[in-house]
Amino acid sequence: MAPTVAVAHYPEGAGHATRMLAIAEAIEDAGGTVRMAGGGAGTEFVALNGYDEFEPTVVDYIGDYQDGSVWRTATRSLPASVDRIADYRAWLSATEPDALVTDDMFAAIAATRCDVPLYVLKHDMPGLYDDLLERTGAGVHTRFQLSAAREFFYPVVWPESGADPPRATRIPPVALDGEPPVRDGYDVVVVPSHYSSLSRIADHLRRQGYDVLDVSDESWEPVESLLPYLRGADAVVCSGYSTVMDAAVAGTPCVVHPATDEQDAVAEWLERFDVTGFAVAPDPIDVLDAVAAPPDPPAFENGAEFIARRVTTDLCDPDPYAAEEVDGAEEIDGTGAVDGTEVQATDPEAAAGMARANAPVATGSRLASFAAVPALAAACLVTTGSLLSPSRAGRSVAGTVARGVGGLRTAGGHLRRAGGRVAGAVAGAVTDALSAGRDGCGDAVGRVRRVVPDRSPF
Repeated sequence: MAPTVAVAHYPEGAGHATRMLAIAEAIEDAGGTVRMAGGGAGTEFVALNGYDEFEPTVVDYIGDYQDGSVWRTATRSLPASVDRIADYRAWLSATEPDALVTDDMFAAIAATRCDVPLYVLKHDMPGLYDDLLERTGAGVHTRFQLSAAREFFYPVVWPESGADPPRATRIPPVALDGEPPVRDGYDVVVVPSHYSSLSRIADHLRRQGYDVLDVSDESWEPVESLLPYLRGADAVVCSGYSTVMDAAVAGTPCVVHPATDEQDAVAEWLERFDVTGFAVAPDPIDVLDAVAAPPDPPAFENGAEFIARRVTTDLCDPDPYAAEEVDGAEEIDGTGAVDGTEVQATDPEAAAGMARANAPVATGSRLASFAAVPALAAACLVTTGSLLSPSRAGRSVAGTVARGVGGLRTAGGHLRRAGGRVAGAVAGAVTDALSAGRDGCGDAVGRVRRVVPDRSPF
């Protein structure tokens, strides 16, 4: 009987969805049945590819921090993370898949609570980062998933190095493939990430005479797969690693203009190993120069097929990890270890299984999900840390402090801009109260009220 595999993607950024869609389609091509989940920015791409996915609570650490505050992040993102784990647990319990393949830390946590065999996809390893906070967060994040997963897939375009995590399975880049190349005059395809904008660069390229496809343009309609457009172009300009993998599989020269610390780390490794097919452009003018003289085309296979073959083969074998047991654990061909949980057999009553898969998902237990708080804290650390550029923020803070030594007024200004609106209003209230008595106090309270509601979680 064909295995049923749950495939879940992280909700921040459409690249996570397209990457996992590539695996979902490869699993179906290998004879498996797929159940999709994830929600967030990639939902429309999942629908375009014909899947009706389960949408758990969406987390948005970056949006809550950048458009809000630390308070908003703590009061919205963290509870949403617990809810997302609970939603995934309920969904996995209802669908009863034979395995879960995911790049979503929260889905991975849920799988360990439901005893669902877990396969993880992850590229941002601790060795990528120089910043201590990022390295620590990514380290805990990676160790948890290595210990929990039956197999940990590491899709990369650079060669093997000492930074590769032990027991990880190196595979080629993963990309959602499509039809043959689309050749309608586009010289350059510009693909911003969820946290970057390349519109000005696209405009500069057009002024240089290039036919440019900017997928962030309002006139651009999302398509099932971007790969045919990349194959038909002379060059790709991007920020994030998802498009780096797409370009690698498409065989199109790629110019990387990073915008976050994770993207900086990826760009640094592309340069360090001089990976064929990629040029790193820190500044916009560097992008123009790289497009004018692009690197040689990359040449990589698609790792999605490798994952599909490995997962479906494991699940079709009633005991794929049979080996001599050591302290209750089994060794997996040098690539990982499992906790002794047997692979679930596919339900022979296919109709009953389909009914469970399509049934409404009950709300999971938030209280039970708190058992995953240590791993969740690591996920929060690396999710917020790697994408919010903490090393850049740290350098900025250090500069501010240094300047503040020579002038407290300057330091005070930085503190106010960093989140001192409420504190300033309270200080003003006290001053008004002391100088103007009861009437002044009333005015001061009004000033506080005008400020506090903007940040109030209630």
